[in-house]
Amino acid sequence: MAKRARSRTRPGQRAPLQRSTARPPLAVPPRPPTLTPEEEARAAEIEARLVAAERSAEEAARRQVRGRAPVEREAPVRTGSIAVRASEEYAYVARDVRRIALIGGSMVALLIALWLVTHLTGIGVVPR
Repeated sequence: MAKRARSRTRPGQRAPLQRSTARPPLAVPPRPPTLTPEEEARAAEIEARLVAAERSAEEAARRQVRGRAPVEREAPVRTGSIAVRASEEYAYVARDVRRIALIGGSMVALLIALWLVTHLTGIGVVPR
């Protein structure tokens, strides 16, 4: 017979977590409350590049739209709203209903055709 091990936990329960003492704080030098002049200059340069890129993108978009007719857009819907999820689900439901109707209708038509063939040809009629 095998020796039974004594454990602190019962079957189906997790063992208690082994927690160590509090960790010492990381040795990170404190950041100065303000930016250095080099950092400010670099930030200004990056911001100027971003603004220029945005302006050029807007101008390119305006040039493309000028020659085209205005496009009607759907009413804006919030991304997390139920309406968005419902519209996506309705597309699946409509497609599935069309498939079910097509398959069901074709099965009914096949049964009618088989019934006509058996009655017109007399197949399956038992003579008395």
